Amino acid sequence: MTQRVELATVLDRLAVDELVTDYAVAVDDGDWTAYRALFAPDGRADYRDAGGVEGSAEEIARWLTSTMELFPMRQHLIVNRRVRFGILDRDVGDTARVRADFINPMRFAGEGTAPDFVCGGRYAFGLVRTHSGWRMHRVTVHEKWRRAPERAAAGA
Repeated sequence: MTQRVELATVLDRLAVDELVTDYAVAVDDGDWTAYRALFAPDGRADYRDAGGVEGSAEEIARWLTSTMELFPMRQHLIVNRRVRFGILDRDVGDTARVRADFINPMRFAGEGTAPDFVCGGRYAFGLVRTHSGWRMHRVTVHEKWRRAPERAAAGA
């Protein structure tokens, strides 16, 4: 590999990492305008494995808007990012696949300050390079576990 190709790969990795981080921040902050902007025009997300829905970025943003009202405190941690370039079906050198683990503590509305719902699993991101930079073509959530402490019985 030439130095120019290596530099381009490093720059792409940084851009992809920023896109994944921007995804977590948009969801945690409830910034659904920013969430929509992360997707390519034909981008889709699939949250069915975590009890959610599948649809276009617009449809998912509307669903998240109402669903995340249950959890005013959210803090995605996305780690172990494995990036592979040029492996999506329609590849012309401008695609990437990212697998990344997540842990997501959340707090129910009206509860105390500590998270009382935590889930973890793996994201699968399919990315495409657009004129606006790297964007999400597909996001799939694979939830592996969740924990919600038992609530005390009323009057206990």
